[in-house]
Amino acid sequence: MATAATMNPTSPPDGLQKRKRSRSPAEQPPSSRRRSLSPPPPRLIDVPKVADVDPARRAERERQLAARLAEKELEKLGKEKDGKKEPQFDAAAEFAKLTSTRSGGMYVPPARLRAMQEAASKDKASAEYQRITWDALRKSITGIVNRINVANIKHVMHELFQENLIRGRGLFARSVMKAQSSSLPFTPVFAALVAIVNTKLPQVGELVLTRLISQFRRAFKRNDKIVCHSTTTFIAHLVNQAVAHEIIALQILVLLLERPTDDSIEIAVGFMREVGAFLAENSPKANTTVFERFRAVLNEGAISHRVQYMIEVLMQVRKDKFKDNPIIPEGLDLVEEDEQITHQIQLEDELQVQDGLNIFKFDANYLDNEERYKEIKTEILGEGSSDEESGSEESSEEEEDDEAVEEKEGIEDKTQTNLINLRRVIYLTIMNALNYEEAVHKLLKVQIKEGQEIELCKMIIECCSQERSYSTFYGLIGERFCRLNRVWFDSFEQAFREYYETIHRYETNRLRNIARFFGHLVASDAVSWNVLDCIKLTEEDTTSSSRIFIKIMFTEVNESMGIKTVAERFKDPEVKMSCRGMFPMDNPKDTRFAINYFTSIGLGPVTEEMREHLKNAPRLIMEQRRAMLEAESSSSDSDSSDSDTDTDSSSDSSDTESHDSRRDRPRRRSPSPYRSDKRRDDSRSPPRRDRRNSLSPPGYRKDSRDDRGRRHSRSRSRSRSPPRRRDSPRRRDYSPGRRDHSPDRRDRDRRERSPPPSASPPPRSRGGRRSPSYSPPRRGKDSDRRRDDSRDRAYDRRRRSVSRDRYGRR
Repeated sequence: MATAATMNPTSPPDGLQKRKRSRSPAEQPPSSRRRSLSPPPPRLIDVPKVADVDPARRAERERQLAARLAEKELEKLGKEKDGKKEPQFDAAAEFAKLTSTRSGGMYVPPARLRAMQEAASKDKASAEYQRITWDALRKSITGIVNRINVANIKHVMHELFQENLIRGRGLFARSVMKAQSSSLPFTPVFAALVAIVNTKLPQVGELVLTRLISQFRRAFKRNDKIVCHSTTTFIAHLVNQAVAHEIIALQILVLLLERPTDDSIEIAVGFMREVGAFLAENSPKANTTVFERFRAVLNEGAISHRVQYMIEVLMQVRKDKFKDNPIIPEGLDLVEEDEQITHQIQLEDELQVQDGLNIFKFDANYLDNEERYKEIKTEILGEGSSDEESGSEESSEEEEDDEAVEEKEGIEDKTQTNLINLRRVIYLTIMNALNYEEAVHKLLKVQIKEGQEIELCKMIIECCSQERSYSTFYGLIGERFCRLNRVWFDSFEQAFREYYETIHRYETNRLRNIARFFGHLVASDAVSWNVLDCIKLTEEDTTSSSRIFIKIMFTEVNESMGIKTVAERFKDPEVKMSCRGMFPMDNPKDTRFAINYFTSIGLGPVTEEMREHLKNAPRLIMEQRRAMLEAESSSSDSDSSDSDTDTDSSSDSSDTESHDSRRDRPRRRSPSPYRSDKRRDDSRSPPRRDRRNSLSPPGYRKDSRDDRGRRHSRSRSRSRSPPRRRDSPRRRDYSPGRRDHSPDRRDRDRRERSPPPSASPPPRSRGGRRSPSYSPPRRGKDSDRRRDDSRDRAYDRRRRSVSRDRYGRR
């Protein structure tokens, strides 16, 4: 039923009829209800479709893209109408844009940078060119500072001085401080770099120190512990290098220890470890005061245990004399004390940091300032610093120099400018070498004229003597040169002789280095031991300086070779001949001096031969004298025998006259006891001299002519013998060979005192040593004449003995 009701609609009540709708035609809708589509707008450009999920965002992006493309199209249409082309690269505009930005804040592509440089190089006084050179200077200084270390610091310094450090001193100070703060272990290297620059350009060193002090004050007020620690470390090493005065170090320590905190004490301990050795050596009282303040802070106990332990470690470091924290580390002592310039800047002074030097500023006198720095650079690096310019400039300058030399060929330079320049080149070459092999390789390339080789040797020795302590670097250089060529070998030997003669002119430290240098050459056989022939080791021929030189040199030789090897080397015949001046044996005094000297320097084993010689010296002297006397006596005997054979003809006719004349002589002469003793010793003395030269009474002058002739022949034979010597009592009493105590001798003496039985007594041999029976008999006239002469001499002796007995009894 419900279904029927639903299916059959109810009819309306009576009186009301429902209006029926007319059905619209199904073919087409009414025109009033239909919407017509608008035609699409004409498109000027094709806009690419944007892929996006969000339709609203996609539509907005397409609209913006279309607007940009439309602007570009309009610009193209406008340019085509005007007929103008696209402008080229404007260097001035680019420079203006670059100048408006801060330094280093804009990246410039290499191609554009080269184009800018080419455009700016046309006018070197322009701001654009100065800006390019400023950026190049900044990059060069930063690169050099960042790659410096202990090994290459000498090479880097040469490159650094090539840059204009006066113009870029602000850049240098900023680069050094930034590099040091980022690498604290390299602080000694950066301090040495600043010290070297400070010797040549003091304003640069002063600026670095001023900025460091200003940075420390700002960091201390801000309680910035890291910056304070790095800054104080740098200042400590500048104090060690004598760039800053020690007063600034003491002021910093007082400030840090005045109100102790953990951070301030920690900074003070680190600062004291770096600068403590310098203060202990140069300001001991102030150093003691600082450590007393540390001890007081430690006893107060107001700081943490960690910082207390740091103070205790500092006390131990001081007790060890800062052995791990030297004043200047090895390899960084590159500045002489006399050349260093110390700046006395205090902590409370008004400091001029000059921050404006860090940025570019136009310089109206740019070219003049560059020329001035070129002169300064030439003075610092020498005339060879201009060798790194362009090849064309070098060739033109060399051609001009060659022409000038040809024009001045006949002029002699007495100012020694060339020699000074040669020495400068040698010095810089040695200082810039990393090791001895590189130094030798570079020195061999130096143009040295013939005859100037000794200058190279002297410069090597002078560089060695200037060091604080001896370095084997120089000894190895000298050894390599000696082994390369004979010319260098001879030059170093000549240098040894010259330096030994003038060694008294050098102070002790230089003397020690020179002695160890030559000791290295001698020990390594780089030079011959024959150079020691110039040494005469006596008290008169040596000075205190030369004795110190010999001591240090042979100590070095002994350490290298060993005492046994040295002793064996001195026993070599060739070396022994060359070193005879060092081992004198002609004078016992000099021998004792040499023995004592060698023993005192630890070379006692080389004196064994001298000691043996000194022990046997008296015996050798006596043997030499005895040999001389025997030679003299043998020569006198041979001379007397020759003279006797020459007087044969005159001896026969004068026998009787000579007897008569000899009888009269003793009566006219009264011999004194001294004369009798002298005559008594005639038998033991060498043959007498000519009687005409002796003191005799006038009676001897009245002889016959034949007697005088015979006497003259005897005197002529006796004059060839050496003069008689008076025998000392010791020789007369204790020489048994000189006197004969046999009974035969006493009988002969007794017979001589008695009157002669005949006019011709038996002959007696001269000297009383040999009896007539041992001499072979001579026949003929020669034997008769010799017998007559011996009789005459025996008769004279008897007469003298009779006179002595007669007058002696009175």
